[in-house]
Amino acid sequence: MSYRHLFFDLDHTLWDFEANSRNTLQHLYSSLDLAAKGIDDFDRFHKQYLEHNERLWERYRKGFIKQEELRVKRMWLSLLDFKIADEALAKSLSVRFLELLPTRNQLFPNTLEILQYLKEKNYTLHIITNGFEEVQHHKMQAAELTSFFEQVITSEKANALKPQRAIFEHALEASGANVDESIMIGDSMEVDIKGAWEMGMDQIHMNHIDKQRYPIQGDTYPTHTIFELEELRAIL
Repeated sequence: MSYRHLFFDLDHTLWDFEANSRNTLQHLYSSLDLAAKGIDDFDRFHKQYLEHNERLWERYRKGFIKQEELRVKRMWLSLLDFKIADEALAKSLSVRFLELLPTRNQLFPNTLEILQYLKEKNYTLHIITNGFEEVQHHKMQAAELTSFFEQVITSEKANALKPQRAIFEHALEASGANVDESIMIGDSMEVDIKGAWEMGMDQIHMNHIDKQRYPIQGDTYPTHTIFELEELRAIL
C-alpha cells in the first residue's frame, strides 16, 4: 500500500501520558503536602488516578459525562480512595494538574527521530486525538512536536470522539486526504484501531504495553502491530 497521509494518536502513542502524569502528580503531592492530608502512598495514589481517569474517559467518549466532570471527578475519586472527601482539594488538584501536565515533555523512545525520518520520506503527518484542544496543543509545543504535523484534529474541535466515524471524516476532510492513502497509528485497539478499521482506513497498532498482537475482532487483526516506534521504518 502506498500511503501519503499518516494520522497519529498523541497520548500513549507519542507523548508518554503515564510518565508525564506521574511527574505532575508527584510535584503536586509534594507542593500541596498531600501526605499530611492523608495520602500516605504516592504510588497507590498515582495508580488509582490512572484507573479512574481511564474509566471516566470511557464514559466521556460515550457521552455520559461532560469535560468538567471528567477533570474534577478523577481527582475526587482518587482522594476518596484515601477517605478524603474534600471537594475544594479535588478542584484545586484538577486546576493545577491541567496547568502543569501540558508542560511535561517526555516522549516515547525515538519519537523525534522517527517523525523526522517520516517527514524526510515526504509523508504528511497529522494528529487525531481525543484530548482537549488547548491542552493538546500545549503538550505538543512543550515536547517540540508541533512542527512535524500539518493538521491537529482534536475531539473538541471536531465535535466527535474516536472511535466515532465523524472524527475520522473530519480529519480526512481537513487534511485533504483519501482513506486509501491514509493510515492510523495509535495505541488503543478500541479507540484508534477499531475506529480506523470501521472507516476503511489501514492501521498500525502501537502496543507499548505487553508486546502482544491482538485482533480487532474475531480473526481480524490490524494491518500492522509494532512494539517500538522504531519499527515504523520497516513499514513506511
